[in-house]
Amino acid sequence: MRTLAQTETEFAPPAPAPAPSDTGLGAALRSQFPILDQEVNGRPLVYLDNAATSQKPRAVLDALSRCYAEYNSNVHRGVHTLSAKATQEYEAARAKVAGLIGARNCREVVITRNATEAINLVANTWGEQNIKEGDEIILSVAEHHANLVPWQLLAARTGAVLRHVRLTPDRTQLDMDHFRTLLSPRTRLISLVHVSNVLGCVLDAAYVAEAAKRVGAKLLLDCCQSVPHMPVDVSTLGADWIVASSHKFCGPSGVGFLWGRYEVLESMTPWMGGGEMIADVYLDHSTFAPPPARFEAGTPAIAETIGMGAAADWLRSLGMDRVHAYENEIGSYLYERLSAVSPRVTVYGPKPDAPRGRASLCAFNVEGLHATDVSTLLDFAGVAVRSGHHCAQPLHRELGVAASARASAYIYNTAAEVDAFVEALQDTIKFFDDAHGGAA
Repeated sequence: MRTLAQTETEFAPPAPAPAPSDTGLGAALRSQFPILDQEVNGRPLVYLDNAATSQKPRAVLDALSRCYAEYNSNVHRGVHTLSAKATQEYEAARAKVAGLIGARNCREVVITRNATEAINLVANTWGEQNIKEGDEIILSVAEHHANLVPWQLLAARTGAVLRHVRLTPDRTQLDMDHFRTLLSPRTRLISLVHVSNVLGCVLDAAYVAEAAKRVGAKLLLDCCQSVPHMPVDVSTLGADWIVASSHKFCGPSGVGFLWGRYEVLESMTPWMGGGEMIADVYLDHSTFAPPPARFEAGTPAIAETIGMGAAADWLRSLGMDRVHAYENEIGSYLYERLSAVSPRVTVYGPKPDAPRGRASLCAFNVEGLHATDVSTLLDFAGVAVRSGHHCAQPLHRELGVAASARASAYIYNTAAEVDAFVEALQDTIKFFDDAHGGAA
């Protein structure tokens, strides 16, 4: 039986990545996030759960406060001053989101509760109208449950067939060779993740968009892990729809958006009925407003939408190219430091020098330890990471594990925090090894 000491001696860690400068973007932004200035369990908070939800800068907190303190009112239809102001700010937020993603027309942005609702909206409108028995929908084994379950429900109702892109043989990203074999004249929809919330791999969206056009299929991209972290320009992306959630790009929770090509949105029937989405209502029938109002029944999340707009504005003020460049640095540093901890640590997904790079997140496991135990001990050290299947159970089955821990960095994280995480992980491994009399 090999001892831990023997294994560690034979383990040749990769050359360390250069640490991002602590005088760079991460350190410069921290003062704008009040929640980061606290201790957890007597240790300075190291927040590395950004793929689940991001923290909010003062610009967003102030926008929420002003809404409730200065002009809280329902939007649209009201003629009084507060309603006019609320409507102006609400619609300005839509325009700010459109600006963040390069939309040609703010009417292409539909406000939803989150990305999950946005996908369900497409499935229950365009899907119900266009997917028939025998039609094929291409997904992947790496999808978030939000991009699997709505299509499963649609397939059950319509008799459509689901096809799933496999992982590459090294299990680091989606296999585009396999994707090609799934395309056929029966393909009606391709719905894929732009950046995986587990593997961190980045989809070749241009290639997929071109393939979709060749077979006459529509393309939806789950951009929850791309919109916050890199430039996303829907005018060149090639998708027919994208979805994202505000809480992942420094905005409030409970709100997100669907972007769709306007001509596609116009072809879609309403999903939910009620106020706001109508043109005229009679006792036995109704006519409906044009997009996006057609898909926004009822009183919306007004303050949250305004906060989402403030987040979009704040990110644009930084510059998404600058955000992406810094995340490449901090993400590479996180990957290299974590990979060098021990040969017992497996980090999933491609290396940072992969052709399309990788996101600034690392899902990982430590051989012999459960991901939740690892995450719990890290929390005792003030380090917040996530554990579980990250709403990607099929992907974890493909990886041969029930769960993983995940450390995910964002623009306000620093190299010093990565170092603190790695030190706490080393202490965690040692704690469990000592408790079990050493690793086998």
